[in-house]
Amino acid sequence: MIQIHTRLPKLAVFTSKALLRPYRCHDVKGSAVVRSIHTSNVMKANTDLDRNPLFEKILIANRGEIAIRVMRTAKELGIKTVAVYSEADVNAQHVRMADEAYLIGPAASAESYLCIDKIMNVARMTGSQAIHPGYGFLSENADFADTVKASNIAFIGPSGDAMRSMGSKSESKFIMQDAGVPVVPGYHGDNQDVGFLKDQAEKIGYPVLIKAIKGGGGKGMRIVRSASEFEEMLESSKRESIKSFGDDKVLVEKYLERPRHVEVQVFADKHDNVVHLFERDCSVQRRHQKVIEEAPAPGLTEELRAELGAKAVAAARAVNYENAGTVEFIMDNVDKQFYFMEMNTRLQVEHPVTEMVTKTDLVRWQLEVAAGNPLLLRQDELRLHGHAFEARVYAENPSNHFLPDTGPLFSVRTPAPSDNVRLETGFIQGDQISVHYDPMISKLVVHGEDRNDALRRFRRALEQYQVVGLNTNISFIKKVAEHPEFIKGEVETGFIQQYEKDLFKDAGAPDPTTLALAASALRLKEIDSIKKSSHDPYSPWSTLTDSFRVNTINHREFPIVCNEQLYKVIVSTNGKQSDLVDMVIIDAATNESIKTFTGVESHVNEEGLMVSSIDGKTLKSNVVLHNQDVVVFDEFGRTTFKLPTPNYILGNSEKLGAGSVKTPMPCKISQVFVKPGQVIEKGDTLIVLEAMKMEHVIKAPVGGTIDQVLYSVGDLVAENKNLVTFANE
Repeated sequence: MIQIHTRLPKLAVFTSKALLRPYRCHDVKGSAVVRSIHTSNVMKANTDLDRNPLFEKILIANRGEIAIRVMRTAKELGIKTVAVYSEADVNAQHVRMADEAYLIGPAASAESYLCIDKIMNVARMTGSQAIHPGYGFLSENADFADTVKASNIAFIGPSGDAMRSMGSKSESKFIMQDAGVPVVPGYHGDNQDVGFLKDQAEKIGYPVLIKAIKGGGGKGMRIVRSASEFEEMLESSKRESIKSFGDDKVLVEKYLERPRHVEVQVFADKHDNVVHLFERDCSVQRRHQKVIEEAPAPGLTEELRAELGAKAVAAARAVNYENAGTVEFIMDNVDKQFYFMEMNTRLQVEHPVTEMVTKTDLVRWQLEVAAGNPLLLRQDELRLHGHAFEARVYAENPSNHFLPDTGPLFSVRTPAPSDNVRLETGFIQGDQISVHYDPMISKLVVHGEDRNDALRRFRRALEQYQVVGLNTNISFIKKVAEHPEFIKGEVETGFIQQYEKDLFKDAGAPDPTTLALAASALRLKEIDSIKKSSHDPYSPWSTLTDSFRVNTINHREFPIVCNEQLYKVIVSTNGKQSDLVDMVIIDAATNESIKTFTGVESHVNEEGLMVSSIDGKTLKSNVVLHNQDVVVFDEFGRTTFKLPTPNYILGNSEKLGAGSVKTPMPCKISQVFVKPGQVIEKGDTLIVLEAMKMEHVIKAPVGGTIDQVLYSVGDLVAENKNLVTFANE
C-alpha cells in the first residue's frame, strides 16, 4: 500500500487505496528547522542565457535534517520537493516540509530508505526530474546512482564509477598513489586470510588499524595494539562491516599515535572544472565519529593549506569526479605530513562550516552542477572569511561511553538563528528520537571573524541550547570548547582520550543558589496546581482558603537528590514581607546548614523563564520539571536533580540472582557467548549487542557462574534490562 501526503497551501490530503482522510499540515516556516540561508548576496550566479534551467521537482531520498537542508535551498530556488518516509517517520519534520511525501515501508532501513525499487517508483510516479541522496543510506551506493541515471532522472551526486573507485578503500589507495597523492603504509589487497592479515600487521608494526574496505562513520574500524588481540578485533570488524555495508573485506594500516583528521571539500562539474573550498578539521571524535568540526583547520601554514587543496583536486581528477565530494586526510601532528585516508562521494554532514567560511550554498552548487551548469565560482574567486565551528548534537550519554539514547524531546530551547548562528535539525520539541536511526538531533553551526571570536560565540550558543527528556552531549561539547588545549587549537583524534580526566570530572556538589532555584520551581509548581484545583469542585482543596493553602506551601521542606547526595531546602515565609520567602539549604547526610537565603522572590516570565531575586541579584534561569527530574539551566550550566523515590516504591524492587548485567541502551542481541551453569572469568565476553548499526561488547564485570541468560540472538531489548544473572555462590 502506498500512502501519499501532498502539501497544499493550507490543507494537505493524506490518501491511500484503503483510506482517505484529511491531514492538517503543520507549517514550520520561521522555525530554526527551516531558517533561510540567503544566497543572493553571497552567490555569484552566472546569468548567461545559455545556462541550463534548474529542475522543476526533485525527490530527496533521505530523512531528518539533511532532507530539510536540501528542501530549504530547493524552495528558495522555486523547486518543488518530494519526500519519502518510513512508518517510524510519519510525523517527521521533513514529511511536513515537503510539497509531497510518500510512505515507502516500515521502520527498518532495509525495507524503506535503502529500498531502491520503492524510491524509484515514487520518483517516476511524481515526475521528479532529479534525486538528491543526502548523506548515509543510499548516498554512496553506486548501483543506486546508475539506476537513477538509467531511468533518465538526474542523480545529484557523482557517477557510479567514481563511487566504486573511491568507495573501495583498497582500490582508492592504488588510484591515489598513481595520482601522486600520499597514502598511509599498509596492506590494501584482496587476500583476506586471517593468518596472512596477521602477518601483514606484524610487518607494518603495531599498533595497526583494521578498516572495512567499504566502511565509513567508524563502522568496522578497530585499533589493534598487540598480536594477541588481532584475531578478536578482526572478527568483530568483519561482523560489523557485513551488517553495515554488505561486505566484510578489510584493510590493515599503520595507526598514527598523534593523528589529526583534516579533510578538503572539493567540487567538480561536467566541464572539467575542479575546485577545492579549503579544509576542515574534524579531529575531535568519539568512537571514530566526529563531534566537533571547524574550518579552516587551526595551525596550518598557507603553504600546507595550498598543498592539501592541490592534492584533493588531484584526487578528484583521478576518478573524473563530478559534484560535491570530500577528500579525507590523516595528518601526523608531529611532522605535519599528511596521507590520503578516503574520499566521501557525497555532501558531508559538516558541509555548513565550509558554507560559513566561503559564503556559499553547497546544495545550490550541487543542483547547478547536476543540471549541467559550470561551477558558480572559479578557484581564484574563492576566499576564506573568518572561522566556523559545528557541533553534532547527539542523543547519547557521554558519561556512559557515549552510548546512544532514545526518547522524547520533552523540552527544547535553542539559540536564536542569526547570520552567525545556524541550527540544522530534523526535530522540534515533542518529537521522538527513534532507536531505528542515527541518534543525531541537530548540528549547531557558529561563525566568527576569527577562531577566538567564533569560539566565544560557539560556547555561548551551547549554553543556550537546552534539551530535557533524554541524554545529550551538549554539556560535554561545551567542556571541550572550554578546554585550554582546544582553545589553543591543539586538536588531535585522541583529544577526548588524552584529556579524559578533565572532560569527565565529577560534577561535585551543586551550588547552593542552584538548589534554591530548583526548590523555587517546585514551590511555584505547587502553587499553580493549588490555584487550578480551586476551580475543581471535587478537589478537597476547593473548600479551603487561599491563605491556608499558600501558607502551607511557604512552610515546607523540599528533599532533592543530586549525584546521589540528598539535600533539603527548608522554605518559610519571610518575617518582614509575607510575599517573600526564606530558604535554608541543608546537607541531609550531616544535617548541617550550607547556606541561608532571605527575601527570595521567583516568578515565571512571558518567555517561560524563571526570574528570581536571590542573594542580592536577579537571575533568569530555565527550570524544567520532567517526571522525577528537576533540570536547572543557570549560570553554572545544567544541573539535574532527582526527587527521592518513595519508600513504598523502593520496597517492591526485586533482585535477579546475586548480580546481573544490564543493557546500557535500547539494542538488538547480536551474539550470545554464555549459557546457564557456565563458569566465567572477569572480563570474559558475555554478549554482543547491536545499536545504531554499531556493535557493543558486554564483558563480565566479575567472575562467577551464569544463572540465567534472559535473551536470545535477534531479540530487541529496551534500556536497563537484565541480560544475564549470576548464581548465588
